[in-house]
Amino acid sequence: MDRRSFIKSAAGAGALIATSSLPALAEDKPEVFPERGRYERLSMSYATVKIGLKKPFSVLHLSDSHLTSTYFGEDEWKLGQSSTRTRTFGGRQEEALRDALAWAKEHVDYIVHTGDLIDYQSEANFDLVGKYFGDKMFGSLGNHEFIHEKWNASYANEKYKDGTRKQLKKVYPFDLELHSQVVNEVNFVTLDDVFGYVTKDQVKQFKKEVKKGLPIVLCMHVPFFTEDIWRATYRFWKTREPMTDGAVPPASGDYTTQQEDKTTREFIAYLKKERLLKCILAGHEHITVEDQFSPTCREYLVAGGFLFHGREVMFV
Repeated sequence: MDRRSFIKSAAGAGALIATSSLPALAEDKPEVFPERGRYERLSMSYATVKIGLKKPFSVLHLSDSHLTSTYFGEDEWKLGQSSTRTRTFGGRQEEALRDALAWAKEHVDYIVHTGDLIDYQSEANFDLVGKYFGDKMFGSLGNHEFIHEKWNASYANEKYKDGTRKQLKKVYPFDLELHSQVVNEVNFVTLDDVFGYVTKDQVKQFKKEVKKGLPIVLCMHVPFFTEDIWRATYRFWKTREPMTDGAVPPASGDYTTQQEDKTTREFIAYLKKERLLKCILAGHEHITVEDQFSPTCREYLVAGGFLFHGREVMFV
Protein backbone atom coordinates (compact mmCIF):
# COMPACT_ATOMS: atom_id res chain seq x y z
CA MET A 1 0.00 0.00 0.00
CA ASP A 2 1.46 3.38 -0.95
CA ARG A 3 1.36 6.36 1.37
CA ARG A 4 -1.54 8.11 -0.37
CA SER A 5 -3.73 5.01 -0.26
CA PHE A 6 -2.76 4.36 3.32
CA ILE A 7 -3.73 7.87 4.39
CA LYS A 8 -7.15 7.39 2.80
CA SER A 9 -7.68 4.10 4.58
CA ALA A 10 -6.37 5.27 7.95
CA ALA A 11 -9.55 7.14 8.79
CA GLY A 12 -11.50 3.91 8.90
CA ALA A 13 -9.29 1.79 11.13
CA GLY A 14 -6.77 1.94 13.93
CA ALA A 15 -3.66 3.02 12.09
CA LEU A 16 -0.49 4.97 12.31
CA ILE A 17 -1.28 8.64 12.42
CA ALA A 18 -0.65 9.89 8.92
CA THR A 19 0.90 13.25 9.62
CA SER A 20 -0.44 14.86 6.47
CA SER A 21 -3.93 14.41 7.91
CA LEU A 22 -3.19 15.81 11.36
CA PRO A 23 -5.33 18.82 12.34
CA ALA A 24 -3.72 22.23 12.31
CA LEU A 25 -2.46 23.10 15.79
CA ALA A 26 -2.37 26.56 17.25
CA GLU A 27 1.11 27.99 17.59
CA ASP A 28 2.12 28.45 21.21
CA LYS A 29 4.47 31.25 22.10
CA PRO A 30 7.55 29.43 23.35
CA GLU A 31 8.79 30.38 26.79
CA VAL A 32 12.13 28.68 26.06
CA PHE A 33 14.36 29.89 23.21
CA PRO A 34 11.72 32.43 22.06
CA GLU A 35 14.00 33.80 19.34
CA ARG A 36 14.90 30.38 17.93
CA GLY A 37 11.56 28.69 17.48
CA ARG A 38 9.33 26.30 19.36
CA TYR A 39 10.90 23.06 18.13
CA GLU A 40 14.15 23.63 19.94
CA ARG A 41 12.27 22.71 23.09
CA LEU A 42 11.95 19.19 21.73
CA SER A 43 14.61 16.67 22.66
CA MET A 44 14.76 14.56 19.51
CA SER A 45 16.88 11.49 18.90
CA TYR A 46 17.22 9.58 15.63
CA ALA A 47 17.59 6.04 14.38
CA THR A 48 17.69 4.29 11.02
CA VAL A 49 16.33 0.79 10.46
CA LYS A 50 17.73 -0.75 7.28
CA ILE A 51 15.28 -3.17 5.67
CA GLY A 52 15.83 -2.59 1.94
CA LEU A 53 12.55 -0.83 1.21
CA LYS A 54 11.45 0.42 -2.19
CA LYS A 55 9.69 3.34 -0.51
CA PRO A 56 11.51 4.56 2.62
CA PHE A 57 9.47 6.42 5.22
CA SER A 58 9.85 7.90 8.69
CA VAL A 59 7.97 7.61 11.97
CA LEU A 60 7.94 9.78 15.07
CA HIS A 61 8.03 7.48 18.09
CA LEU A 62 6.42 8.97 21.20
CA SER A 63 5.63 7.45 24.56
CA ASP A 64 4.60 8.35 28.10
CA SER A 65 2.81 11.65 27.60
CA HIS A 66 0.93 11.18 30.90
CA LEU A 67 -1.92 13.60 30.30
CA THR A 68 -3.56 14.52 33.63
CA SER A 69 -6.85 16.22 32.90
CA THR A 70 -10.09 15.83 34.89
CA TYR A 71 -13.39 17.67 34.49
CA PHE A 72 -14.65 19.53 37.54
CA GLY A 73 -17.69 17.28 37.87
CA GLU A 74 -15.74 14.02 37.97
CA ASP A 75 -15.20 12.10 41.21
CA GLU A 76 -12.91 13.12 44.05
CA TRP A 77 -10.22 10.52 43.28
CA LYS A 78 -9.84 11.78 39.70
CA LEU A 79 -9.74 15.40 40.85
CA GLY A 80 -7.02 14.47 43.31
CA GLN A 81 -5.08 12.67 40.61
CA SER A 82 -5.23 15.70 38.36
CA SER A 83 -3.74 17.88 41.09
CA THR A 84 -0.97 15.60 42.34
CA ARG A 85 0.00 13.94 39.06
CA THR A 86 0.12 17.22 37.15
CA ARG A 87 2.75 18.36 39.63
CA THR A 88 4.56 15.05 39.21
CA PHE A 89 4.87 15.47 35.45
CA GLY A 90 5.52 19.20 35.36
CA GLY A 91 2.21 20.50 34.06
CA ARG A 92 3.31 20.89 30.44
CA GLN A 93 2.38 17.45 29.14
CA GLU A 94 -0.28 18.61 26.69
CA GLU A 95 1.96 21.41 25.46
CA ALA A 96 4.73 18.88 24.83
CA LEU A 97 2.33 16.64 22.91
CA ARG A 98 1.18 19.54 20.75
CA ASP A 99 4.78 20.44 19.99
CA ALA A 100 5.59 16.87 18.99
CA LEU A 101 2.55 16.55 16.73
CA ALA A 102 3.28 19.88 15.07
CA TRP A 103 6.90 18.84 14.51
CA ALA A 104 5.77 15.51 13.09
CA LYS A 105 3.43 17.16 10.60
CA GLU A 106 6.43 18.95 9.09
CA HIS A 107 9.11 16.28 9.38
CA VAL A 108 7.84 12.68 9.25
CA ASP A 109 5.25 10.50 7.55
CA TYR A 110 3.62 8.77 10.52
CA ILE A 111 3.43 8.71 14.31
CA VAL A 112 3.32 5.79 16.71
CA HIS A 113 2.69 6.18 20.44
CA THR A 114 3.71 3.31 22.73
CA GLY A 115 1.49 3.93 25.72
CA ASP A 116 0.77 5.99 28.81
CA LEU A 117 -0.72 8.68 26.63
CA ILE A 118 -2.95 9.32 29.63
CA ASP A 119 -1.94 8.94 33.26
CA TYR A 120 -5.27 7.58 34.53
CA GLN A 121 -8.82 7.09 33.32
CA SER A 122 -11.04 10.18 33.29
CA GLU A 123 -13.58 11.59 30.87
CA ALA A 124 -11.34 14.58 30.31
CA ASN A 125 -8.34 12.40 29.46
CA PHE A 126 -10.45 10.25 27.14
CA ASP A 127 -11.59 13.40 25.33
CA LEU A 128 -7.95 14.43 24.88
CA VAL A 129 -7.23 11.09 23.21
CA GLY A 130 -9.96 11.87 20.69
CA LYS A 131 -8.81 15.47 20.29
CA TYR A 132 -5.28 14.60 19.25
CA PHE A 133 -5.56 11.18 17.67
CA GLY A 134 -9.18 10.25 17.06
CA ASP A 135 -9.71 7.22 14.88
CA LYS A 136 -6.28 7.53 13.26
CA MET A 137 -4.29 6.57 16.33
CA PHE A 138 -1.95 3.63 16.16
CA GLY A 139 0.05 2.37 19.04
CA SER A 140 -0.11 0.40 22.22
CA LEU A 141 -1.69 1.02 25.57
CA GLY A 142 0.42 1.60 28.65
CA ASN A 143 -0.19 0.46 32.19
CA HIS A 144 -1.58 3.90 33.07
CA GLU A 145 -4.33 3.58 30.48
CA PHE A 146 -5.87 0.96 32.77
CA ILE A 147 -5.61 2.86 36.07
CA HIS A 148 -9.03 3.88 37.37
CA GLU A 149 -8.54 3.64 41.14
CA LYS A 150 -5.77 3.80 43.72
CA TRP A 151 -3.12 1.40 42.44
CA ASN A 152 -2.27 -1.90 44.08
CA ALA A 153 0.38 -4.30 42.75
CA SER A 154 -2.17 -7.14 42.89
CA TYR A 155 -4.07 -5.43 40.07
CA ALA A 156 -1.40 -6.36 37.49
CA ASN A 157 -3.43 -9.09 35.79
CA GLU A 158 -5.99 -9.70 33.05
CA LYS A 159 -8.92 -9.61 35.48
CA TYR A 160 -8.10 -6.04 36.44
CA LYS A 161 -7.80 -5.03 32.79
CA ASP A 162 -11.14 -6.67 32.00
CA GLY A 163 -12.81 -4.22 34.38
CA THR A 164 -12.45 -1.32 31.93
CA ARG A 165 -11.34 -3.00 28.70
CA LYS A 166 -14.69 -2.39 26.95
CA GLN A 167 -14.53 1.29 27.83
CA LEU A 168 -10.97 1.59 26.54
CA LYS A 169 -11.95 -0.08 23.27
CA LYS A 170 -14.42 2.74 22.69
CA VAL A 171 -11.68 5.32 23.21
CA TYR A 172 -8.78 3.64 21.40
CA PRO A 173 -9.96 2.45 17.96
CA PHE A 174 -7.59 -0.49 17.53
CA ASP A 175 -7.41 -4.01 18.87
CA LEU A 176 -6.00 -3.53 22.36
CA GLU A 177 -4.45 -6.98 22.69
CA LEU A 178 -2.67 -7.09 19.32
CA HIS A 179 -3.10 -4.93 16.25
CA SER A 180 -1.49 -5.03 12.82
CA GLN A 181 -1.09 -2.33 10.16
CA VAL A 182 0.98 -2.71 7.00
CA VAL A 183 2.80 0.43 5.84
CA ASN A 184 4.97 0.39 2.74
CA GLU A 185 5.39 -3.38 3.00
CA VAL A 186 6.34 -3.21 6.69
CA ASN A 187 4.03 -4.82 9.25
CA PHE A 188 3.62 -2.72 12.39
CA VAL A 189 2.37 -5.02 15.15
CA THR A 190 1.41 -3.60 18.52
CA LEU A 191 0.57 -5.62 21.60
CA ASP A 192 -0.49 -5.10 25.18
CA ASP A 193 2.31 -6.10 27.55
CA VAL A 194 1.59 -3.39 30.10
CA PHE A 195 2.29 -5.58 33.14
CA GLY A 196 5.39 -7.22 31.67
CA TYR A 197 3.82 -10.40 30.30
CA VAL A 198 2.08 -11.57 27.13
CA THR A 199 -0.71 -14.12 26.81
CA LYS A 200 -0.90 -17.36 24.86
CA ASP A 201 -3.54 -15.83 22.59
CA GLN A 202 -1.24 -12.91 21.77
CA VAL A 203 1.56 -15.32 20.88
CA LYS A 204 -0.81 -17.20 18.60
CA GLN A 205 -1.92 -13.98 16.91
CA PHE A 206 1.66 -12.80 16.45
CA LYS A 207 2.67 -16.02 14.72
CA LYS A 208 -0.18 -15.46 12.28
CA GLU A 209 1.34 -12.09 11.47
CA VAL A 210 4.70 -13.74 10.82
CA LYS A 211 3.06 -15.91 8.17
CA LYS A 212 2.43 -12.79 6.09
CA GLY A 213 6.16 -12.85 5.34
CA LEU A 214 6.67 -9.09 5.82
CA PRO A 215 9.30 -7.29 7.89
CA ILE A 216 7.87 -6.66 11.37
CA VAL A 217 8.16 -3.68 13.71
CA LEU A 218 6.90 -4.61 17.17
CA CYS A 219 5.46 -1.73 19.18
CA MET A 220 4.63 -2.10 22.87
CA HIS A 221 4.82 -0.24 26.17
CA VAL A 222 7.11 -2.34 28.37
CA PRO A 223 10.41 -3.26 26.69
CA PHE A 224 11.67 -6.80 26.41
CA PHE A 225 14.72 -6.27 28.58
CA THR A 226 18.20 -7.01 27.37
CA GLU A 227 20.98 -6.85 29.92
CA ASP A 228 22.05 -3.40 28.74
CA ILE A 229 18.50 -2.01 28.70
CA TRP A 230 17.92 -3.38 32.18
CA ARG A 231 21.22 -1.91 33.39
CA ALA A 232 20.19 1.52 32.11
CA THR A 233 16.73 1.16 33.64
CA TYR A 234 18.16 0.10 36.98
CA ARG A 235 20.67 2.92 36.99
CA PHE A 236 17.91 5.47 36.36
CA TRP A 237 15.29 4.18 38.78
CA LYS A 238 16.97 2.05 41.42
CA THR A 239 20.31 3.52 42.44
CA ARG A 240 22.13 6.83 42.60
CA GLU A 241 25.57 5.41 43.37
CA PRO A 242 28.39 5.53 40.80
CA MET A 243 28.82 2.35 38.78
CA THR A 244 31.90 0.44 39.94
CA ASP A 245 31.67 -2.55 37.58
CA GLY A 246 29.69 -3.81 34.61
CA ALA A 247 27.65 -6.37 36.52
CA VAL A 248 24.02 -6.83 35.53
CA PRO A 249 21.86 -5.60 38.44
CA PRO A 250 19.43 -8.06 40.03
CA ALA A 251 16.13 -8.39 38.20
CA SER A 252 12.94 -6.92 39.63
CA GLY A 253 9.50 -5.83 38.49
CA ASP A 254 8.67 -6.40 34.84
CA TYR A 255 12.09 -7.93 34.16
CA THR A 256 11.40 -10.61 36.75
CA THR A 257 7.99 -11.23 35.21
CA GLN A 258 9.58 -11.72 31.79
CA GLN A 259 11.99 -14.25 33.24
CA GLU A 260 9.47 -16.16 35.35
CA ASP A 261 6.30 -16.17 33.22
CA LYS A 262 6.65 -19.23 30.99
CA THR A 263 4.62 -17.90 28.05
CA THR A 264 6.49 -14.60 28.01
CA ARG A 265 9.92 -16.19 28.45
CA GLU A 266 9.30 -18.59 25.57
CA PHE A 267 7.90 -15.81 23.37
CA ILE A 268 11.00 -13.67 23.87
CA ALA A 269 13.21 -16.64 23.01
CA TYR A 270 11.13 -17.20 19.88
CA LEU A 271 11.42 -13.54 18.86
CA LYS A 272 15.21 -13.64 19.13
CA LYS A 273 15.23 -16.28 16.38
CA GLU A 274 12.58 -14.66 14.15
CA ARG A 275 14.45 -13.00 11.30
CA LEU A 276 11.41 -11.02 10.10
CA LEU A 277 11.51 -8.99 13.32
CA LYS A 278 13.48 -5.86 12.41
CA CYS A 279 12.76 -3.39 15.19
CA ILE A 280 11.10 -3.01 18.60
CA LEU A 281 9.72 0.35 19.77
CA ALA A 282 8.91 0.70 23.48
CA GLY A 283 8.71 3.19 26.33
CA HIS A 284 7.61 2.92 29.97
CA GLU A 285 11.00 3.56 31.57
CA HIS A 286 11.18 7.30 30.74
CA ILE A 287 14.70 6.94 29.35
CA THR A 288 16.12 6.96 25.84
CA VAL A 289 18.22 3.85 25.37
CA GLU A 290 18.72 1.20 22.70
CA ASP A 291 20.32 -2.21 22.33
CA GLN A 292 20.60 -5.09 19.90
CA PHE A 293 17.75 -7.47 20.73
CA SER A 294 18.57 -10.15 18.17
CA PRO A 295 20.75 -10.56 15.06
CA THR A 296 18.07 -8.85 12.94
CA CYS A 297 16.35 -6.56 15.45
CA ARG A 298 17.34 -3.48 17.43
CA GLU A 299 15.19 -2.30 20.33
CA TYR A 300 14.57 1.41 20.95
CA LEU A 301 13.14 2.99 24.09
CA VAL A 302 12.14 6.64 23.99
CA ALA A 303 12.04 8.89 27.04
CA GLY A 304 8.93 10.56 28.40
CA GLY A 305 6.90 12.67 26.02
CA PHE A 306 5.92 14.82 29.01
CA LEU A 307 9.51 16.10 28.93
CA PHE A 308 9.34 16.93 25.20
CA HIS A 309 11.20 13.74 24.16
CA GLY A 310 10.70 11.87 20.88
CA ARG A 311 12.63 9.82 18.36
CA GLU A 312 12.45 9.88 14.58
CA VAL A 313 12.91 6.38 13.19
CA MET A 314 13.75 6.21 9.49
CA PHE A 315 12.93 2.94 7.70
CA VAL A 316 14.98 2.50 4.54
